[in-house]
Amino acid sequence: MDMSNVLVIEDNAEIAQLIRLHMEDLGHHAECALDGKAGLAAAQAKPFDLIVLDLMLPGMNGLEVCRALRADPTHYTPILMLTAKAGEIDRVVGLEMGADDYLGKPFSIPELQARAKALLRRAERMGTPAPSPAGGALKFEGLTIDPVRREVKLADKPVALTAKEFDLLLFFAQNPGRVYTRSQLLNAVWSTTLESYEHNVNTHINRLRAKIEADPAHPTYVLTVRGVGYRFTDPA
Repeated sequence: MDMSNVLVIEDNAEIAQLIRLHMEDLGHHAECALDGKAGLAAAQAKPFDLIVLDLMLPGMNGLEVCRALRADPTHYTPILMLTAKAGEIDRVVGLEMGADDYLGKPFSIPELQARAKALLRRAERMGTPAPSPAGGALKFEGLTIDPVRREVKLADKPVALTAKEFDLLLFFAQNPGRVYTRSQLLNAVWSTTLESYEHNVNTHINRLRAKIEADPAHPTYVLTVRGVGYRFTDPA
């Protein structure tokens, strides 16, 4: 993996410098911002390969920063969100705002580095065009998914998805009609079988539906199979 640029947005200067040093231990360049507004300005001023974002920030909190960054569909940067809050609702809200991963404080340095490396590897894969499937883009009623460009269009209008949302949608679209349990989706898309992470599947499916379904309460693409899991609609 080549040297990456990492932005650390953390109001505790000691923690920010600690994270910066351990990102540099991995061979990356890292810089810090000590409040939300400064962090957002830095992230918008030049491209970064990863943003480590604290949830509780003065002036503009991490959720607001995350929401602002995800509002720009032209550029995507993986976000690892940090928080001292232990509540499950905080994790869910962070993921729904567009964070790619979530790490609670206090955290171990090896776990921080492992999460960062995983997100950077994923971003690196996103930049490498994958072989196009037979027939090129995947097309469904009103929905087009381009695996090479990693682009999604709904009624010919671009849809901004996070990396994991796209991975989940592409997996569904490449296997239309097949029913998957949450555990199977977790293994295929998140590369884990830990049951404690199964709520990530529900969260990402809800986010996908909010972005691609005309009525998320009555979906036509990502369908629920009661008592089993989910399946994707048939191709157009």
